[in-house]
Amino acid sequence: MERERSTLVLSRSDVLSLLDPDACIAAVESAFRAEASDGIVSAGVLGTHVDGGGFHVKAAGLVDNGAYYAAKVNANFPSNPTRHGLPTIQGLLSLFDASTGELLAIMDSMSITALRTAAATAVAAKYLSRQGALVVGIVGCGVQGRSQLRAISHVRPIAHVYAHDRDTRIQECFCAELSSEMSCAVEGTSDPCSLARVSDITVTCTSSHEPLLNEGDVRPGTFVAAVGADNGDKQEIAAGLLAKSAVVVDSLDQCAAIGDLHHAIAAGRMRREDVFASLGEIVSGRREPPDDRRPIVFDSTGTALEDVAAAIVVYERAMTRGVGYGVRLSS
Repeated sequence: MERERSTLVLSRSDVLSLLDPDACIAAVESAFRAEASDGIVSAGVLGTHVDGGGFHVKAAGLVDNGAYYAAKVNANFPSNPTRHGLPTIQGLLSLFDASTGELLAIMDSMSITALRTAAATAVAAKYLSRQGALVVGIVGCGVQGRSQLRAISHVRPIAHVYAHDRDTRIQECFCAELSSEMSCAVEGTSDPCSLARVSDITVTCTSSHEPLLNEGDVRPGTFVAAVGADNGDKQEIAAGLLAKSAVVVDSLDQCAAIGDLHHAIAAGRMRREDVFASLGEIVSGRREPPDDRRPIVFDSTGTALEDVAAAIVVYERAMTRGVGYGVRLSS
């Protein structure tokens, strides 16, 4: 007897109503812990470049608590906001039952991507930044910059924020909006290097193809989350700075192929073996966090493991709360 379930369709507003930062951070942390205990279906990634942007497909599964598999297709076009009035990132995520192959849900991926990327930074900051870290620097004041700052505030108290964007108008809007929201000073700066020199936690979340931070820009013990390099052409951290830092990766294979680590390897400044640890190893306790005698860089390329963790929260809450609508795709 056929028992096919309807596929749940969830819009961007549905996802945002269901996925709060605390739940997303907890889910992503649990996923990295599961990775260290082999409770996952290994992640895969495919990227394609086109004029003005590109597409990537990321997929992975979690099988330690239930059985889920997610495949996300994202379009990334950095000039969209200024040229077309469209978001930089657009796409969808499909969530499957990993034991039967049933398509459980289709949901907007823009909100998932922003929240889970920021959640991964928050998890890394929780384990890798100083307990007394109070000053945060954000390089890149777009949607991701906002998500990053909000997520960090859930794991570290923030006393002061420095922000930089190459577009001064966007930078000014960021400072005005987040000053009120964060209940602390959010101050614009003219360049990322000066920002990094005074910050305890620095996040780079740009589409830069040239290093933004170099040797000497980051003090020993400062935590840097390098978020922007999600393809082999992008780079935010100079190879020399990376080589002088304790590098923690979200995925060694992925960072060596497309992250800032990729550029350090290509320049002959690092080898895969020079990476201090994966975030999963740190979260699970298999490796102790590095000491503060050198900068600590989290190379965050964004893994499908984070996508499936966030999507599970969204789907299970949607089913409980009756959010979204079902379709029978085979009808």
